[in-house]
Amino acid sequence: MHIMDGYLPLAHAAAWTGASAPFVITGYRTLRRTVGADGRFVLATAAAFTLLLSSLKLPSVAGSSSHPTGTALGTMLAGAPVMSVVATIVLLFQALLLAHGGVTTLGANVFSMGVVGPWCALLTYRLLQRVGVPSALTLGVAAFVGDMSTYVTTSLQLAIAHPEAGASIGAAFGRFLGVFSLAQVPIAILEGVLTVLVFRALPAPARTGLTTTASSSVHPA
Repeated sequence: MHIMDGYLPLAHAAAWTGASAPFVITGYRTLRRTVGADGRFVLATAAAFTLLLSSLKLPSVAGSSSHPTGTALGTMLAGAPVMSVVATIVLLFQALLLAHGGVTTLGANVFSMGVVGPWCALLTYRLLQRVGVPSALTLGVAAFVGDMSTYVTTSLQLAIAHPEAGASIGAAFGRFLGVFSLAQVPIAILEGVLTVLVFRALPAPARTGLTTTASSSVHPA
């Protein structure tokens, strides 16, 4: 999913950075307001989980890669706003030290993995929870949707930047998404299963979430 340096025109990179910035700023303010000393260890665990999973890359579309995202776990613990900050830190670390992704494309990568993915996971969880789907399945599906929505967004970003010659952005979007899906669907299923297992392995106090406002996070049983 990480788009590498130079693969997006500078105007596109700037636009995606501008789109990501309000979410990161809001997430930072939420983080400072709601996460105290007792929550830092759990937040670090969520960040490490995201870093580890999103570093397991497989070559995919030119200029990008396929891998788990790991953002659903942190979304369940700390809320979607906070994950925009976590994703920014993870993506910057990977770009600077692991040559995974890029600095100029940081905004685009944050938007797909740190904004769209967590919010889609959160909304999916809440929807399934309301209709009475079992907790473990709800969490697993939310992680799957969070992963896949990240790649749908990346496909759109690449399609807008590199439409096929003589074809529409829609055609390019379908091509990018089709290539991603070959590897990403099984990866997203495995991520859903792993997210449930790791969440259940956390101590009970950690699973109550890091924030003090119920609207910022969800607390699967």
